[in-house]
Amino acid sequence: MAGARCPPEDVDLPHPARAPPAAAADLVSDDDRSVAADSWSIKSEYGSTLDDEQRQADVLSSCNFPAPSDCSSDKDEPDDNEVEPSMLGLQSYWDNAYAEDLANFHEHGHAGEVWFGMEVMDTVASWTKNLCTSMSQHDVGDDVPKDLSSWSVLDIGTGNGLLLQELARQGFSDLTGIDYSGGAMDLARSLATRNGFASINFVVDDILDTKLEPIERQFHLVMDKGTLDAIGLHPEGPVRR
Repeated sequence: MAGARCPPEDVDLPHPARAPPAAAADLVSDDDRSVAADSWSIKSEYGSTLDDEQRQADVLSSCNFPAPSDCSSDKDEPDDNEVEPSMLGLQSYWDNAYAEDLANFHEHGHAGEVWFGMEVMDTVASWTKNLCTSMSQHDVGDDVPKDLSSWSVLDIGTGNGLLLQELARQGFSDLTGIDYSGGAMDLARSLATRNGFASINFVVDDILDTKLEPIERQFHLVMDKGTLDAIGLHPEGPVRR
């Protein structure tokens, strides 16, 4: 789920020509709109091109942004470091994004985007493997598994689940991904089955209102690529964080 999607450098991306509704304009900066629109028009490494202008308008028009007074007290001092709310913090944005990706998968077999690019994903997976291997080889506690296949891993906001597939290639086998978008989980399961990783477990779950029972399921490693970013970009970001 959720961080800003970075477009390839060699793609000339148009800026949206359609202005957002007035209700969203006060809460979404020009830079945020540009990032969000670019994420729709990006041509992924799997060849998926998305209709940015219409999708952006649809998402914005469906947003019910609360008034600024709903997000913070009038007595609170403004935080100069606080980011502006963005559509990237809304579940409706990601539901629409993954609905499009799922349709592209069924029609063309496209996997969708590799979050932050293949090089970054490979680096994260390799670094994670090296970290866990090092901990397994040193006596850091009885709770640390002695081999990668015994590490239980939870990926929060897993999206299309491609990072978990890469971890599986690195030797991990007890892998679970959660995302609050049902479309994301449908896509992740389809991709994992197609690529030979049907054992990866994908669950629709909101980390802020999780239904995972800690007594029944515990994890040695919890990962997040951008869920905290999305939480912070919600109009109620400070409260949700």
